[in-house]
Amino acid sequence: MTVSTVSSADAPSQGARAPVTAIPAEVSDPVNARILAVSEDRVPGFANEPFAEIAFAAELPEDVVIERLRAMLSSGVIRRIRQTLMATNLAPGALVAWRVAPEKLDSAFNYMVKEDPFSGHVVIRSTDAETPGSVYRLWTTLKVPQGFSMTRHCDFLASRVGADAYRIMPAKRLFALGVGHMRRRGMEPGSRSDSAGRVLDTNVVELSPLEWRVLTALKREFTIDEIAPKPWCARATEAGIPLDQFVGVARSLSARGVIGRFSTFLEHVKPSAAGERVTRYNALFHWRVPAGREIETGREVGRHHILTHAYWREGGPEFADVNIMAVAHGTDKQFVLEHKAAIDVHLAEVGIPVLYTNVFWGGRSEIKPSEISPVEYEAWANRIGLSREASAG
Repeated sequence: MTVSTVSSADAPSQGARAPVTAIPAEVSDPVNARILAVSEDRVPGFANEPFAEIAFAAELPEDVVIERLRAMLSSGVIRRIRQTLMATNLAPGALVAWRVAPEKLDSAFNYMVKEDPFSGHVVIRSTDAETPGSVYRLWTTLKVPQGFSMTRHCDFLASRVGADAYRIMPAKRLFALGVGHMRRRGMEPGSRSDSAGRVLDTNVVELSPLEWRVLTALKREFTIDEIAPKPWCARATEAGIPLDQFVGVARSLSARGVIGRFSTFLEHVKPSAAGERVTRYNALFHWRVPAGREIETGREVGRHHILTHAYWREGGPEFADVNIMAVAHGTDKQFVLEHKAAIDVHLAEVGIPVLYTNVFWGGRSEIKPSEISPVEYEAWANRIGLSREASAG
């Protein structure tokens, strides 16, 4: 069992130092599982007291929630805790598939992870057989802030990693967006909502300098010491404004759909120190449906609870013109395929013809937040010698 040692020097309460105690940090611990079932994706928008909200929903004392989250973050079971943003509404973004020679694949992966702050999810993918697009092994999510060119950015990355082709696939609409790996463990194939999935647009929102300042302070990952009641006080100081104003701006951004959720992100692919995995298989599902039926299909796909993401993206000829994509995770490959089969059956039942479908399996992966600040992009571009004129061209 993975445990974390936490003393009163680390805990939010005041007073004399208490003896160091071992606190369970594995996701299989019943209390931790109860907390994570809420904290992964059940605190939507901006919460003034996020740890108190998690505690209320999990029916646990707030000090227990704080203690356990600190232990899981300290041990690496949780890889980050942060306020997420609806990044698709803050910076133009896309899923990018890269064609890289096999001997360059690992070095390209490492470059995207370590050297490009605007690439988020970096995954090496494969298919069970040779299919359209199977030579595109490296996949990344990318955000390029307003005022800069995504194509120019990809050209630059391609030259650095030795990619001989890439495909940019921006999301035209989103139909599902949430993590909740703990909630999805053991979920029955075909489990779905009675109502069709929501349609989320990807229109980019213009923000004022003050709003960017608040947003920049909001989105930074929490340190262990920051997991405590009233967590936004220090962030307001960081932004240089009173707490009431900081909260007011944050609530306004939340009302405008710019704020995602307050979330704990599990290390869901790599095993913990005790060898425990939250999930093992990461599948990117592809479907091609008739043009004009993308939103209808996306809403039907978006009903299915197993999916963490579902969106309308155009794969183009490189990927047999697929136009609906979705992501599912699971600990058993066959079980993931059963979920996919259940979605296929549902589409047939509602009269949506699937003209082509495929599954890209995730292998080596690293997940980090994409930087979205125009100020940070300009600083990065200057640092690596990519002029504003070139990057915006």
